[in-house]
Amino acid sequence: MAGMLLYDLCLSWNWEYDTDFVRLMDETCAARGMTLLSVSASNLSESLSLLSRREIGFRALLDRASEADSCYLPLVDIARSIGARRFNPRELADRAYDKAAIHQLFLEDGIPTPRTIILPAYHHRPELPSLDLHSIGGNFTVKPALGGGGDGVIMEISRLEQIQSARQHFPEQQYLLQEHVTPKTMNGIPAWFRVIYCIDDIFVSYWNTTTHIYTPADEMDGRVGPPQPILGSLREITRRIARLCELDLFSTEIALTEDDRLLVVDYVNDPIDLRLQSRAADGVPNFIVERIAERIVKAIQNQNAP
Repeated sequence: MAGMLLYDLCLSWNWEYDTDFVRLMDETCAARGMTLLSVSASNLSESLSLLSRREIGFRALLDRASEADSCYLPLVDIARSIGARRFNPRELADRAYDKAAIHQLFLEDGIPTPRTIILPAYHHRPELPSLDLHSIGGNFTVKPALGGGGDGVIMEISRLEQIQSARQHFPEQQYLLQEHVTPKTMNGIPAWFRVIYCIDDIFVSYWNTTTHIYTPADEMDGRVGPPQPILGSLREITRRIARLCELDLFSTEIALTEDDRLLVVDYVNDPIDLRLQSRAADGVPNFIVERIAERIVKAIQNQNAP
């Protein structure tokens, strides 16, 4: 339509700590002669009104809000209706959010995971089925299938009454009983990795499960990082996860055990925390967030190239 203002990227967000990421996306777009429509709580209603009247439009959508706030879902519908490029499409993100479903996909593909038992939702079956807890070791972790950010996760439990208590935190959800994984120590650092994937770029970091601090595997301050075969395996596992979940941007957690097994402990995280490490100790190293912004903008630019 004549007179429509067409943005290259619409970025929807509703988390106050996304401010730096939005700024980076805006700067990265501007550096390539592209435009960003930032949609937050302050302008959501106005933006939807302008979009419905076709006074503005967009070529691509990066949605970091609708998972937590259904008020942003009309943006998803608009993006789908106009054929815009959607990063982490809502329907794929919803599928990846279900740990029970993803666990089954991993098993079918041979992606290594801790030994796991999937329990029915408490509302559907309050009594516990017969369980062989020895099959997942003496201590295990219990987590809700749809939980995020550690909500409802209980570490190192061993008794049936603890399982029953945990199931009632989110009684409408399935639960995973997962073998408790203790990582191997390499060069004084637990070999627990958080790997971030963004459109074929893969960033491997050691991740401290207590402090949540990232240490990029290739920036070890003179210390020896993980051997190349392990780095290669971490990247290959992450590529396989990307093929299964079909998301453009996510993180996963992979541990190296004492017997040198790599196990995917936390399957697919989306949306991921993109606070800058320079602003928060447990944020993502700045260069990774900057590369993510560049990768997304480049993907849009390549898509729009004649």
